[in-house]
Amino acid sequence: PGGGAPLRLRSTRAALEGINKPVLDRIIRVDHAGEYGANRIYAGQMAVLGRSSVGPVIRQMWNQEKTHLKKFNELMVAYRVRPTVLLPFWNIAGFVLGAGTALLGKKGAMACTVAVEESISDHYNNQIRTLMEEDPEKYKELLQVIKQFRDEELEHHDIGIEHDAEATPAYSVLKTAIQLGCKAAIFLSERI
Repeated sequence: PGGGAPLRLRSTRAALEGINKPVLDRIIRVDHAGEYGANRIYAGQMAVLGRSSVGPVIRQMWNQEKTHLKKFNELMVAYRVRPTVLLPFWNIAGFVLGAGTALLGKKGAMACTVAVEESISDHYNNQIRTLMEEDPEKYKELLQVIKQFRDEELEHHDIGIEHDAEATPAYSVLKTAIQLGCKAAIFLSERI
């Protein structure tokens, strides 16, 4: 009686029992930051290409990213994880990356998508391995979320390939540069 707050507090405590809180914090923090950054990348792409023939494809991927971000917002509250202090930077950097690659045209935007989604899929796979080594039963919900989102990121990667990402001038240079940026963003967002 008197509201749901006590029930939620008990369920949060039960959910936190026996888990490796530093590992969980790091995973949720970085995944939230990554999904936030992905939303900003797609926002930048839509600002440039939203009315083009590829606009609906970008919007579809962006809508999935919005769902991913919403889920990690919920997990941050449920597990009491603070966001990275770098969110204001990822806000600007993500939008600039999305708009900048979109200014190269449809192929440039898709090259960005391929590079980012490949990096994120690899990152999610590493997290799945970590959680499986910790205890798959304790992290069952989070594992399901990460696996589903990884699969959706791989779909985005494949959409990028289907839309001629690899035909972008200097594709391998652009892809490598973006993936180095992703690795740096992951490293920093896990920690600060």
